[in-house]
Amino acid sequence: MRALIFSLLLLVPAADTAFAQTKAAKQPTGETETRYFTSIDGFMDGNADVVLKETRQGKTVSSAVLDVCYPADKTSDRKDRFVVNLAVNGQTLSGTTQSLGDKAPVAVKLTRKPTGDTFEFKGQVTVGTTVNEIASADNTDLSEKEFHDNLSTDDSIAAAPKDFTEVSPEAIGVRVKLDATLDFLKGLKGQNVEIALSSLNAGCDALRAGEQVITLAVDPDRAADFVAKAKATPGVVNAGWTTGVFDMDRSIRFAAADWRDGDKLNRDKLATAIAAVLSKTLAAKLSTAVWSDTTGKLKLTFKRPSALLPALQLTETLEVTALAAPDKPGSTDRLMLWLGTPSVSTADETPGAKLNLNDDSGSDEEAEPKDGAASLDALAKEFKAQRWDSDKSAWK
Repeated sequence: MRALIFSLLLLVPAADTAFAQTKAAKQPTGETETRYFTSIDGFMDGNADVVLKETRQGKTVSSAVLDVCYPADKTSDRKDRFVVNLAVNGQTLSGTTQSLGDKAPVAVKLTRKPTGDTFEFKGQVTVGTTVNEIASADNTDLSEKEFHDNLSTDDSIAAAPKDFTEVSPEAIGVRVKLDATLDFLKGLKGQNVEIALSSLNAGCDALRAGEQVITLAVDPDRAADFVAKAKATPGVVNAGWTTGVFDMDRSIRFAAADWRDGDKLNRDKLATAIAAVLSKTLAAKLSTAVWSDTTGKLKLTFKRPSALLPALQLTETLEVTALAAPDKPGSTDRLMLWLGTPSVSTADETPGAKLNLNDDSGSDEEAEPKDGAASLDALAKEFKAQRWDSDKSAWK
């Protein structure tokens, strides 16, 4: 009897060892890595931005996260997004959540199948009452490095630009956290700034980053103060200058001394000089010259007889926008002047009954020669100014 018990005790460690070996054999083997799919079809009629993140041990998926950004409705560009942690059961990926914006219920059930070097996904993704049938073949995955290399990282905000050759003196960008965006915008009510409507729409990159860039136009004389105040606003991550109207090929640079009263631009003198030059190069008579207190831009309107059919005595109205500003932030003895391309409209302004004309040739018709050099060359001569050399990226 003692011999039998002793024999059984000897078998227990062997049984434990066998159980451990069997359990180990069922565990995934290989290194842990993260892979991404970014082009799975079938979501929101192909209008969604989809990222499926998988964590794998060897070839076995241990966890997965589906991140989908999509149009929230058909009447605007507003986006919504959901992020769902998926349970992995063999080839099935499933999970539920709600969208981050509209709080719509979300249910996901996908089958993932390797097909050689690619993968196939089939199943359903339901958002609210909308069912998306997923049937996406030939999907390739990306490594962590490849995925992050493809992400957009340029917000083009220069907090302290050395000059205004790559950013524009009136254009301001403010990067603000999403949960603070509404309060930031409400704080701009009544302020003398112009907000780009398109920047109010947080795109997929912004929703994933949790930050949105609001772009504004501000009179260059007030831009530095606005940037400083924006940086001190709760929720603002960064603020500075960004790209705007300035096109260096349509800009000149000249000494500031003759065009300032103290530290302010002499706008009347500038407008008179610019208008006198353009009246000659456009062969037109000045009608109005108005400075914007919001953006600092000068809008000039000219009129001239139309050469289209002289006997009808039609009138062409030309609108030209200009912007004068220091050539860099802070103290400087140079000014830059940017000149927009004239837009032209034609109307019957004769006394009595008039022709109703429809300009079907397209908008923003060029009033200058196609090279656009005539007015700029004349302005450069009048202001004793430098022109921009695009080949050398320097003033000449």
